[in-house]
Amino acid sequence: MSKFDLKVNEKVYTVNVSDDTPLLWVLRDHLNLLGTKYGCGIGQCGACTVHLDGEPVKSCLLTVSLIGGKSITTIEGLSENGDHPVQKAWKEIDVPQCGYCQAGQIMTAAAFLNKNPNPDKEEIREAMHENICRCASYNRIEKAVAKAAKK
Repeated sequence: MSKFDLKVNEKVYTVNVSDDTPLLWVLRDHLNLLGTKYGCGIGQCGACTVHLDGEPVKSCLLTVSLIGGKSITTIEGLSENGDHPVQKAWKEIDVPQCGYCQAGQIMTAAAFLNKNPNPDKEEIREAMHENICRCASYNRIEKAVAKAAKK
């Protein structure tokens, strides 16, 4: 076991875990931040996406020992009241069906729009293609990302 100080959602937490513990399990099991979901465990679905210094990363693949002093943002830290433009657009378009992939989808979209605030449809599709939606809500996801870009 090793001691790690992690900056998550603007707060510093100390955890004692093995160096090879995936960030996903630190967030869920040690910090009780359950918004980040386990989907596949091999970085293929995107359900576990969080931001690491603003960049979207698959938390199931990132071991806690590789984080260093970087800042982690989870869906809980994206906005205090669920009023981030992407979250608002998600509600307005009524994107979720089962909702399981939504935190990862929203985190990917938010990071993408920070880099490209005026994307076209193809850029949105390319940015979101690593996130799988088991309910196939892809058309609504694209509409919500486009709507969020206009806010």
